[in-house]
Amino acid sequence: MIKVENLHRHFGGFHAVDGASLEIREGSITGLVGPNGAGKTTLFNVIAGVLPPTSGQVTMAGEEITGMSPHELFHKGLLRTFQIAHEFSSMTVRENLMMVPGGQSGETLWNTWFGRKRIADEERALQAKADEVLEFLTVDHLRDEKAGNLSGGQKKLLELGRTMMVDARIVFLDEVGAGVNRTLLNTIGDAIVRLNQERGYTFCMIEHDMEFIGRLCDPVIVMAEGRVLAEGTIDEIKANEQVIEAYLGTGLKNKGAAE
Repeated sequence: MIKVENLHRHFGGFHAVDGASLEIREGSITGLVGPNGAGKTTLFNVIAGVLPPTSGQVTMAGEEITGMSPHELFHKGLLRTFQIAHEFSSMTVRENLMMVPGGQSGETLWNTWFGRKRIADEERALQAKADEVLEFLTVDHLRDEKAGNLSGGQKKLLELGRTMMVDARIVFLDEVGAGVNRTLLNTIGDAIVRLNQERGYTFCMIEHDMEFIGRLCDPVIVMAEGRVLAEGTIDEIKANEQVIEAYLGTGLKNKGAAE
C-alpha cells in the first residue's frame, strides 16, 4: 500500500527523518514505535502531505504521491489522525461526522438558492451514514452531544469515526491511545481491528503503549534517530538487542512497555 524510499526531512541542520525506508502492506495493522525524537510523527507528516520531504520518495499502491497536499491524498483514501484531537467543539458529534465528505452541494451559494432538495437529500444520507458510524463505534448515545464536551478518549473515537465517513484505504493514527483510559482504549482497539478485518482498512499507528501495539500490530517497525532500526513481530522486537539499547537502554525487557 505504502512504500517509503530513502526519505529525508531536515529542519536546518537537524535531520528529523534521515534516510528512512519502509513498506506498509495492504490489509495490515502496522505499528511504528521508537523513543521521543525518533522522527515518527515527522515521517507521518511527510507521508500525509503535511510537510514536504527534503528528498526521497513515497508511493501509494504504485503511484508516486511524494509532496502531494493533504486534500489530494484525502481524495485518494489516505487519512491521518493527530495526537491531539481536532474537533469542531461547538457542533454535535453527529454534525462533526457530517462535515467530513467533500464536494457537498450545500458548499456552493448557487445550490443554496436553487438546489435545496438536493442539499436536503444529501444531508439525510449523511446523517444516516453518521448514525451508522456512531453505532459501529458504540457511541451512538453521544450523537447529539457537543464535541467539545467529550472526554479525550471519546474524541479519539470521533477522529476514527471521521475516517469512516469517506472511502479510506489507509489511516495513519498518531498516538491514538495517548491520555485514554484502558476501557476506552480497548473500545478503540476493537474498532480498529473490526475496520481492518471487516472493511479492509490498512492502518499504521504510532503508539508508546507496547501492550496495545502487541495486541493489534503485525509487523512492528522501530525508528531511532530518523531511521528504521528494526522490523518484526512484537516478540522479535522485544528480543532485539539493538532495539533494547536504542529504544529504552536496558529497560525494554524489564518494563515490558514503552514510555
